[in-house]
Parts: sequence; structure tokens; C-alpha cells
Amino acid sequence: MNKPDGNKWKVIVVENLVKKFGSFVANDHLNFEVGGGEIFGFLGANGAGKTTAMRILCGLSKPTSGNVKVAGFDVYTQTEKIKAHIGYMSQRFSLYEDLTVSENFQFYGGIYGLNRMQIKEKLENMLSRLQLEAMRKRLIRTLPPGIRQKVAFSVAIMHEPEIAFLDEPTGGVDPITRRQFWEMIYETAARGITVFVTTHYMDEAEYCDRISIMVDGRIEALDTPAELKKQHDVSSINDVFLKLARKPARNIQL
Repeated sequence: MNKPDGNKWKVIVVENLVKKFGSFVANDHLNFEVGGGEIFGFLGANGAGKTTAMRILCGLSKPTSGNVKVAGFDVYTQTEKIKAHIGYMSQRFSLYEDLTVSENFQFYGGIYGLNRMQIKEKLENMLSRLQLEAMRKRLIRTLPPGIRQKVAFSVAIMHEPEIAFLDEPTGGVDPITRRQFWEMIYETAARGITVFVTTHYMDEAEYCDRISIMVDGRIEALDTPAELKKQHDVSSINDVFLKLARKPARNIQL
């Protein structure tokens, strides 16, 4: 599949998104769009509000106000349809550790509505591509962290979703594995799947097509890495991040 024109096909549209918990404003009038096949980085320190926003985009929470559509579906009334059109991977829990690699594929494939032949095809393709044929019967808990994350990502996109949400996907893995993981992300985006990723590694932000930086519930910057570095007259995204997030007013993670 050729990468779609992101200017014509918006898979995420967020307009004036507000999320409040009592008097606390976790998301303060967020506005952004994400195009099909785009790699979109969603950055922010703990407490900035990015986790809250991601939960809304995944159909797990409703906004207090604003308009939000994901894969063309409304987050207020069509959350089940949203869940069917996205993939999700977190650093902490994406696979069942007491099941084997093959069993995780079979389990999630069934949840995604794939038939037995489709699941087998996806499994064999993943094992071949990652050179993991010898590990198909290994329990997930026995795999090295880097391999575990690669398998988790493969499971998250086995049903060819329109959007893959990756929440700190490379935490705790070595630099070489991180680079290999990003090669998988590039391949996924080239197939037309949008990748929406959060990360604490500022060097990884450089790999994204565009990034947003949240501070205290607001989006303080949104552009390509090159443009943001130019706007702030710095040489790295880490420097941009430090300039924007040096003095956050809160430290509550939601």
C-alpha cells in the first residue's frame, strides 16, 4: 500500500478537546490533526496530560467537551468502532506472559476477528521477518525485553488497523533494539498505517514526521522536528523540549 497523502486523509481530528477532573484541567483546548500513514510523536513530561489525551483517542475515556474523531468515528458515541480500527501497545502490558508467542497471536487474532488461516499467515510472516522461528513456543516471560516489544508491536498491528497507538514502546530496551524497532515503525507507516507514539527519548522524536509537545495540559508546540528546531534556534528536539517544559506548574500524571 502506498503512503496516503496526509493532507487529504485525516485519521485523527481533535478540535478544542477539554478534559476535566473536577476543577483540574488535564487537557486544555487541544487542537491537532494526524494524517494517514504519518508518524506522529506525542511528547510531554509526566503530568503534561498526554496519557489522558491518548486514552480519549483510544475510546477509553470521553472528553468533557470538544470534537474528536478517530478513524472517522466519534469518541462520544462510537467508541467500539474506534477500538476495532486501532491497535494499541504499551510498555507495561501488551502480551500475556504465561502464553507462548504463537498462543498470543492466536488469542489476539481471535479478538480482532481474524480467521485461523489469517492468524497463521500473520504469525509465520512475523516469525520470518524477525527471524524468530525458533521462539514460537517460548513463553513471553522468557523472551528478552527487546524481542518481547517487537512481538507486541506485531500483535498490535496484525489486523491492519488504521492507527497504531504506541505508549512508550521502547522503554527499557537497548539502543540497537530501539533503532530496529523504529525500522518496524517506518515499515508500518509506509503501508499506510498511522503511528501515534509517545516517548521519553528525545532522539526518537527526531524520527517522527511531526511532533507535538504538551506542557501543563496544553500543546505548546506542533510541527516537524526540523521546523521546531528552527523556530527555537536550537540543534536538537531535546533542547526544544527543555525550553518549553523547564518550569511546568504541576506534576500530577493523569
